[in-house]
Amino acid sequence: MRPILYHKLGSFELWFLSDGEIWLDGGAMFGVVPRVLWTKLVVPDEQNRVRLGMNPLLLRMGERYALVETGIDRKPGEKFRRIYGLGETHPILGQLALLGLEPSDISLVIHTHLHFDHAGLNTLWVDGKLRPTFPKARHLVQKQELEDALHPHERSRASYLPENIEPILEQFETVEGEQEVWPGLRVVPVPGHTLGMQAVEIHSEGQRFAYTADLIPTMAHAPLPYIMAYDLYPMTTLETRKRMYERWLEGHYLLGFTHEPGHPLGRLVRSEKGYRAEPVY
Repeated sequence: MRPILYHKLGSFELWFLSDGEIWLDGGAMFGVVPRVLWTKLVVPDEQNRVRLGMNPLLLRMGERYALVETGIDRKPGEKFRRIYGLGETHPILGQLALLGLEPSDISLVIHTHLHFDHAGLNTLWVDGKLRPTFPKARHLVQKQELEDALHPHERSRASYLPENIEPILEQFETVEGEQEVWPGLRVVPVPGHTLGMQAVEIHSEGQRFAYTADLIPTMAHAPLPYIMAYDLYPMTTLETRKRMYERWLEGHYLLGFTHEPGHPLGRLVRSEKGYRAEPVY
């Protein structure tokens, strides 16, 4: 498991946590890109799965703490954990403790979207009942995303698990479109993977950062055609990428990648051959 990574960005402090690894089918992760090409970037296991990270982001501004994504759901049980190559425990709870924090210290949870591998630690089983993991936090999400999560269709139902959403409905706060959450901290719609997915941006003291959500899940996915088969609206993903890539390049954004299995910080680079991402250490 990757250790906690700390980064100072203007008046914000950022900690890239790790909720361990998840193993997903390589063909599904790279969509229409042939195996002969994507295996030059990542190495699959004997089940054709590729290793992915899960990198929730802890933010501090002044005395306030926000958590972007809560990691993967481990509540479904041992078979579920075996399929996805998960451990039994929740690493990010231990990492928060290492930083001297309790779940009750988190005042804001920002959801890029509500899939089980991004919003899985919204709740925990306590004394036989589902309880909010972050009892004092408001959970910020795009209105479209919450509506889709509460009314899934046949293709999205497996990704939206009710136990991560319904027990904390009163804690959800919805927004529509781009909105500033704290001074310098904003959410930006990036539809495609889901219609209601959002990225998180920070502008502070001349520095800019974006947490890309599943628009660019890993650095290997930076080329425009490298779109996951998991994306519900792949052509929307393509158009969103074109728009956001220009924004992030022109603004010299530092980027954080939610599923990068190695170092999660990087930047976009554009060349005659297209786009790629490079790590920033």
